[in-house]
Amino acid sequence: MPLTKSSIVKSLSSGTGMSKAQSVQLSETLLEIIKSTLASGEDVLISGFGKFCVKNKRERLGRNPQTAEAMRLRARRVITFRCSGVLRDKINGES
Repeated sequence: MPLTKSSIVKSLSSGTGMSKAQSVQLSETLLEIIKSTLASGEDVLISGFGKFCVKNKRERLGRNPQTAEAMRLRARRVITFRCSGVLRDKINGES
């Protein structure tokens, strides 16, 4: 089952005693901070979870998979995620 915003809000409100409205505001604010930080080109490091990095990709030659036609892919920025060792160990069941 995927983790959704609504399930995060539900967990926040039941786990902390906050109202649903406060939980919605908290989760939206947190996500906006992360989005605006990444949009400005800075990395986001969450200790014990991982690091979101903004990488610049240069323009390159690609191929349309349906028609096999060569095409130029524009330069763009992408977000990558690297999980922390703590999270990796937890996922793998290690202490």
